[in-house]
Amino acid sequence: MTPTSLRQALAHLRAGQWTEAHDLAQQDNSALGAWLHGILHLQEGDLENAEYWFGRARRDFRKRGTVEQELAAFEAALPL
Repeated sequence: MTPTSLRQALAHLRAGQWTEAHDLAQQDNSALGAWLHGILHLQEGDLENAEYWFGRARRDFRKRGTVEQELAAFEAALPL
């Protein structure tokens, strides 16, 4: 998947289109894709699944921020 696809997934998430965002994130095998996947499950309240995906992204789930903080950090980490 490309950074453009992850940006599209992020746009879906910000628009409240969780399923569309999840479908795109699920197709991405990168660490960034896993992080976004984790953020999606964090937003959903599925903490066990979120922790799994944060681990796949090599991110410390216990030191995570709020959903908005994670989204901002994710967006800043996306390559141009």
